[in-house]
Amino acid sequence: MNVYYNVKGLIGNTPIVKINKLIGEDDANVFAKLEWYNIGGSVKDRLALYLIEYAEAQGKIDKSKVIIEATSGNTGIGLAMIAALKGYKIDIVMPESVSIERRKIIKAYGANLILSPG
Repeated sequence: MNVYYNVKGLIGNTPIVKINKLIGEDDANVFAKLEWYNIGGSVKDRLALYLIEYAEAQGKIDKSKVIIEATSGNTGIGLAMIAALKGYKIDIVMPESVSIERRKIIKAYGANLILSPG
């Protein structure tokens, strides 16, 4: 059994499965990458981790700064998750039409949620 000491180890390295039933066996090999296996449930977890670690490496962010992201979904969730992991403050701006579920996820990661008209 693999043991991970934080969620960062659960981002990436998602499995690939061969699709056998959708097309004929001799027509093509079709594979699906199961990105929902990322801890945040989306390929955007990879993006969020990369963006924050790149900004860290470039000296662009530190704990005194607030990360701000305008989003309607998974990128904001991923960034909120990584910001929580690394101890950054983050403001997520989302349209007020965004689902209650997304709002709750963002807030659960400790992000400041700002709703915009539209």
